[in-house]
Amino acid sequence: MRIGILGLGRIGAFHAETLAGLDAVGSLVVADPFADAARAAAERFGAEAADSPEAVLAAGVDGVVVAAATDAHPGLILAAAEAGVPVFCEKPVARTMPEGVEVLKALADHDVPVQIGYNRRFDAGFVAARAAVLGGELGTLHTVRSTTLDPAPPPAAYVAASGGIFRDCSVHDFDIIRWVTGREVSEVYAVGGNRGAAHIREAGDADTTGAVLTLDDGTLAVVSNSRHNARGYDVRMEIHGFEDSIAVGLEDRLPLRSVEPGATFPAGTPHDFFMDRFAAAYRAELTAFTEVVAGTRTSPCTVEDALEAGWIAEACTLSLHEHRPVTIAEVRRG
Repeated sequence: MRIGILGLGRIGAFHAETLAGLDAVGSLVVADPFADAARAAAERFGAEAADSPEAVLAAGVDGVVVAAATDAHPGLILAAAEAGVPVFCEKPVARTMPEGVEVLKALADHDVPVQIGYNRRFDAGFVAARAAVLGGELGTLHTVRSTTLDPAPPPAAYVAASGGIFRDCSVHDFDIIRWVTGREVSEVYAVGGNRGAAHIREAGDADTTGAVLTLDDGTLAVVSNSRHNARGYDVRMEIHGFEDSIAVGLEDRLPLRSVEPGATFPAGTPHDFFMDRFAAAYRAELTAFTEVVAGTRTSPCTVEDALEAGWIAEACTLSLHEHRPVTIAEVRRG
């Protein structure tokens, strides 16, 4: 099949490399606001360079991957839908929740599949965890712990445009908690602080946060995030039930050092980047998109799914700023 790629920054170029290596993909058509980026990608991956998103959509593509700046996501998603082209778009759907809701409403007029990029749904550990939970192996759940710790803060320009740590980073935890447990979040309480980079504080954001999510069946989920984890990129989940407990991310490249006498675990080189930690998941995610394009599966992460994670991020942001519990129903009402 022929796949278009819109946006060739860090993640777009990574997706181009992944797609170029998939058996289902025969050719690529790429575009970026910076023509040099498109030409470089075309040379590197044997792709065809186009001068605009419209040109990509008119080039006979079977599907399109949107890896452009967040502000461009709504327009590009809808342009693909108008052209009848299945679309994969990196999260978020839009910069704000009202914009995301408008995208969802507009898509109701189109029978075009849309997949939003939440790669943890394709990581082998999280897939196994979901199967164990939904298969009843753990019994009734009581506690979930989800962690995302970055090795170093993003630059000031990124932080200023990110919408805050809950919308940018924690939202991956929120999505995977929903997906693994099969439950919805009803209420949150969030706290945060700044112990590191001044540019995060100056942007009105926190560099380290914690949130307690109450799920709709009473299960408690504890989410921990930080921009400062010098040992590496740490993504883990624990799921505790009345019959068993399991963990995702407890492997030899875990960026954690044990001080127990005689302990040798973990023994590997710590993960230091999200593309390293989730390389296989990204490949599985884009493979799934080719199946969506082929019509052999439905979207594994819909716009509705992405917006649900977004509402949790909105509730946590409000909770942090107002120092109180916030229900998801409250932020939905605006």
